Amino acid sequence: MLPVDDLGEPVPLDQPRRVVSLVPSITEAVAVSVPDALAGATDYCTHPSDLDVPRVGGSKYPDVDKVLSLKPDLVIANSEENRAEDVDRLRANGVNVWVTEAPKTVPMALASLRRLFGLGWDLEPEWLTKAEDLWRETAPAKLTALIPVWRRPWVVVGRDTFATDVLRRLGIENVYASDEERYPRPSLEQLNDRRPDLVILPDEPYVFTHEDGPESFPGLPYVLVNGRHLTWYGPSLVDAKAGLQRALDYGQG
Repeated sequence: MLPVDDLGEPVPLDQPRRVVSLVPSITEAVAVSVPDALAGATDYCTHPSDLDVPRVGGSKYPDVDKVLSLKPDLVIANSEENRAEDVDRLRANGVNVWVTEAPKTVPMALASLRRLFGLGWDLEPEWLTKAEDLWRETAPAKLTALIPVWRRPWVVVGRDTFATDVLRRLGIENVYASDEERYPRPSLEQLNDRRPDLVILPDEPYVFTHEDGPESFPGLPYVLVNGRHLTWYGPSLVDAKAGLQRALDYGQG
């Protein structure tokens, strides 16, 4: 895992003017907050929906030559998603790379973004303060839930994950929150044996639908949710709380 740059002593970022983001959530945050600075993004950077910047391939395996051709003065990467060899090559070519940590909680994610925008542009985006206010409290636990994010094989959200904390703040306890793995891969039989109150099926990274997913959990109530609301951190958090709450209320109705 890559060392994280947005922890420890402050590192001046010198007002970046050409940023390539390899992290979809942060791409959206930069595009909304300092749009003129965003020079490139990955194919998976889908928001804002009208984002029109050069693409550099996937988040996990970006085309480093394309990144370098954009002449960035800052590349934003993630310690969990990006490869050390890509970061090393960018730095060897004189590019400043800011490596973020995969956030385990909502406050951790927002603090990281506050640090990035404060050090980089001396900026406190309005959406950031709104998100901090919206997500400050944690609701009393009401239900337990299972949260698959992939099938064939089944992969579920486990401990120390952003999605687990998002749901906890809405009063939903993840039945795999104490698992040893952050993203366990239990058998379908093991998943059903957990008997959660609710199965939460997001539309990313796997696109669960009413016809694809619920049939695997007979007798268990389910709800389809916006995966971006569940796993993205940034401007989407302003709408995520109300959006997820509506979906969860519908699933419990």
